[in-house]
Amino acid sequence: MENELDIKKAQRGDHEAFIRLFRQLESQLYRLAKTILMKDEDCADALQETTLKVYKGLINLRHPKFFKTWVIRILINECNQLLRIRERTVVVAEIPEEMDVSYAHFENSGAVDLQSFINELDESLRIAIVLFYYEDLSIKQIADVLDISEGAVKARLHRARRLLSKQIHPVREEGLANE
Repeated sequence: MENELDIKKAQRGDHEAFIRLFRQLESQLYRLAKTILMKDEDCADALQETTLKVYKGLINLRHPKFFKTWVIRILINECNQLLRIRERTVVVAEIPEEMDVSYAHFENSGAVDLQSFINELDESLRIAIVLFYYEDLSIKQIADVLDISEGAVKARLHRARRLLSKQIHPVREEGLANE
């Protein structure tokens, strides 16, 4: 209820209420952007554009209870826009995989890094997992945000869980064999 009051205040031009609302969502939005974009600089761009669009469009939000899902939908659209731009960009030089320290560390350790497995999922599956498990959105809310049916959300979650399970179990068994 406090959020709804802040939303109504922000709609009337209260800048402090708007800042409070965004501070509450900031880490969740960043985590979602990172899941989609994988690059910190792109995440910052997406969050900045999202903040600006939410600020400009907040006056038109009819139902304050949908604020969070509305903001998430704007963020996902911004992330997708950045991905489209990235596809048109020609990369001059990339770091060879053998020099990527993050993967080298993971391969040498026996630990299971769930986040790295999630990052390897197809984008549609990755977003469903993050919204459901990290952002605690209901299946209906996810369906609304992604503009798909609840059945499609359930199917994506099921498929993602199955793929993650296949990834995790071999690592677990390998780790137990090495001990």
